[in-house]
Amino acid sequence: GAAAAAGDDEYERRYSGAFPPQLRARLRDAARGMFAFGYDSYMRHAFPRDELDPLHCRGRGPDRHDPSNLNINDVLGNYSLTLIDALDTLAVMGNSSEFQKAVKLVIDTVSFDKDSTVQVFEATIRVLGSLLSAHIIITDTKQPFGDMTIKDYDNELLHMAHDLAVRLLPAFENTKTGIPYPRVNLKKGVPPDSNNETCTAGAGSLLVEFGILSRLLGDSTFEWVARRAVKALWSLRNNNTGLLGNVVNIQTGHWVGKQSGLGAGSDSFYEYLLKSYILFGEKEDLEMFNDAYRNIQNHLRRGREACNEGEGDPPLYVNVNMLTGQLMNTWIDSLQAFFPGLQVLIGDVEDAICLHAFYYAIWKRYGALPERYNWQLQAPDVPFYPLRPELVESTYLLYQATKNPFYLHVGMDILQSLEKYTKAKCGYATLHHVVEKTKEDRMESFFLSETCKYLYLLFDEENPVHKSGNKYMFTTEGHIVSVDGRFRDSLWQDILSGGEDSADKMKPSDLKAVNFSSNCNRVPDERRYLLPLKSNYMRQIDRMVGLI
Repeated sequence: GAAAAAGDDEYERRYSGAFPPQLRARLRDAARGMFAFGYDSYMRHAFPRDELDPLHCRGRGPDRHDPSNLNINDVLGNYSLTLIDALDTLAVMGNSSEFQKAVKLVIDTVSFDKDSTVQVFEATIRVLGSLLSAHIIITDTKQPFGDMTIKDYDNELLHMAHDLAVRLLPAFENTKTGIPYPRVNLKKGVPPDSNNETCTAGAGSLLVEFGILSRLLGDSTFEWVARRAVKALWSLRNNNTGLLGNVVNIQTGHWVGKQSGLGAGSDSFYEYLLKSYILFGEKEDLEMFNDAYRNIQNHLRRGREACNEGEGDPPLYVNVNMLTGQLMNTWIDSLQAFFPGLQVLIGDVEDAICLHAFYYAIWKRYGALPERYNWQLQAPDVPFYPLRPELVESTYLLYQATKNPFYLHVGMDILQSLEKYTKAKCGYATLHHVVEKTKEDRMESFFLSETCKYLYLLFDEENPVHKSGNKYMFTTEGHIVSVDGRFRDSLWQDILSGGEDSADKMKPSDLKAVNFSSNCNRVPDERRYLLPLKSNYMRQIDRMVGLI
């Protein structure tokens, strides 16, 4: 205590004070170099296949020999996935020549008329979202990123997005609840042996992309089916706790998986309730989000009430049984690291600071985030790390909210670990085991679309995303879309709300976010160069994850 009072605290020495602009510029260039090495390696060794194998320097597509290999086949549709997913990263980095070249390649070489069975959710966020984002960038009259226009562009990317979405629509047919099938064959529709079970996030996180598509085309079909799925899931929440489970039967509406948490299977459902409201301004989306957020605080949050004061364990969000709110297990997964970023968007910055610090401590211990970490055993339950972006994303959004240089230090740590442990012969590789640092021969497309993008933006203060006066929002795959008046005009209000009894309509409740007094309190300037979390609390978290 006395040492800390004297300003001789190891955490303060390491993290506080100004961050030299030269160092920041160097890290920005390093993040751009990381993207370039991954992207160039993909183009050289893997294109037109979906993904790069960074250890063997070759491409990979769907696993045709083993249709049950969902880990690969859900994502790889034989449509040059990595190239499409990376489009808007090229624009955000200001690389107009490569962006234009990549867009032309996509238009000239990619077709969705393929005998591929893909996951509706993955195809939507990775492919549909990227095509829409690139289309919005190309057609933006202001061109904030430099000249990203395409000569003789005739809305080809929008037409491709439309074509893909039409091929995904069969997933929404023949389901008694309106919740879509998880997978669809792009040529033949829903496979005859299809699974009737789907996860909440997979079925309920399609509204941002489908809504943008509907509003750009003036065709309500896509938004309507995505919205119907969200409302169907929402109607299945538990009467007692208000919580949703993670796996549901799309024909019966019966919850097969009763775990309620913020990680895999649930994460982006909550994210898209808020982001849909930000983009489209539909009041019911915010009302659902506020309700969900209140139930999450009441049932999932453990630890002391305030992040930066008081006694007790640091705040943590756990996995509970949706029926009772009882603890179901003692692990958290790395996808949950997105949640502090979502809390920033709603203005709950203080709570975000604490949860982020917990994930950062796990990162410091391993130089990566294990897919699942057991907080009771202080060890990984599932030890691989596929280059996921969620911690970087929250770090970036917390930096934007607080401007605290602590988050630049965090970004530097993450960048250095990625370089040290995941760089491979050509590209960056999944860590098979975060303790042993063994590699797997896979570079997921989100590494280029999200991990590199958020790192770059963290260090690029002058980026048009921050300086152009345009407002931007990121999809759950890190694709950038402008928050734009044209997405707020709903041409089909009567259709979307039609056919409902007026009693079903939600009463407009108070639109203030439901989280405590901290809502939208900017962190005061005098705290800007102090640690965002007091050092005794940081030490407590480091002890909790076995760093000390």
